[in-house]
Amino acid sequence: MADITRRLGWRHLRSTPTAHIRHHRGGKLVHDGPGLGFWFRPLTAALSEVPVEDRELAMTFRARTADFQDVSVQATVTYRIGDPALAAARLDFSVDPDTGVWRGAPLEQLGTLLTETAQQHALDVLARTPLSAALVDGVAAVRDRIAAGLDAEPRMPATGIEVVAVRVMAVRPEAEVERALRTPARERIQQEADRATYERRAVAVERERAIAENELASQIELARREERLVEQRGANARREAEEGAAADQVRAQAEAARTVRLAEAEAARSVALARAEAQAAREVGEARAEAQAAWLRVHGDVDVATLHALTGTRLAENLPRIDSVTVSPDMLTELLARLGGGARG
Repeated sequence: MADITRRLGWRHLRSTPTAHIRHHRGGKLVHDGPGLGFWFRPLTAALSEVPVEDRELAMTFRARTADFQDVSVQATVTYRIGDPALAAARLDFSVDPDTGVWRGAPLEQLGTLLTETAQQHALDVLARTPLSAALVDGVAAVRDRIAAGLDAEPRMPATGIEVVAVRVMAVRPEAEVERALRTPARERIQQEADRATYERRAVAVERERAIAENELASQIELARREERLVEQRGANARREAEEGAAADQVRAQAEAARTVRLAEAEAARSVALARAEAQAAREVGEARAEAQAAWLRVHGDVDVATLHALTGTRLAENLPRIDSVTVSPDMLTELLARLGGGARG
């Protein structure tokens, strides 16, 4: 929209570089070009403002495929006004000299023209395409057909409109149909996911089996080694027992030989001692016999009274020591009686 300023019956217009201004005064073109600024009288001026920048027109419409399925098309058409003078002559781009606002709705007319033309060509191509093909290749086919149709449309150059680009974002079926179409794909994807899960589980089970087999093999090998270790320990124990038995036998033999030697020495010592004792006893006996014989020889010539005295003396020597003697009257009487009887006899 142009910027218009009021000054004492005059107006000053200032436009942007993307707006093409056409100023007629008295039927004559006074100013023509983009980005202009000038003074004018509102009572004699006829102004037109034509946008020359690229504009995008988004459109959404419904169509029907060859198998009678409804689809929705989302597209965007980028266009610009290449000939502002022709566009201003064919469409109402006039602006109010006081406010700078369009008197009509030229851009809406352009949008209607582009939308109807694009929709016509899209409906034509989709009407001969089944739903499955439209969903797979419909975007490219519809885009190419709309672009070709707009380029071939005679009203576009006649209005000064140039189509810059055509983009089709989506060709979508009804929600129920889309869900029905998604179901096989979802089931296939689910099947692939289940297959991948089963394969992953199978791989995990196989790995677990391999691990279990390795552990079992390790246990078997360990058991074998333990068995060999037990056998080796048994052999070592037997060898130690045999060596111990041999050592014990050697020690027993040595002890027996030592015992025999000690016994023989003891026996020899006992025999020698017995012989010495017998010799000593014999010598003692002979000495006693000689002493007794000498005693007898000595006492053979002694009278009886002397022998009795010697006997008493000898008896007294062999009697035990008596410190004190207590003689009761009864004992004294009996002793005296015996002594008296003996004297009488």
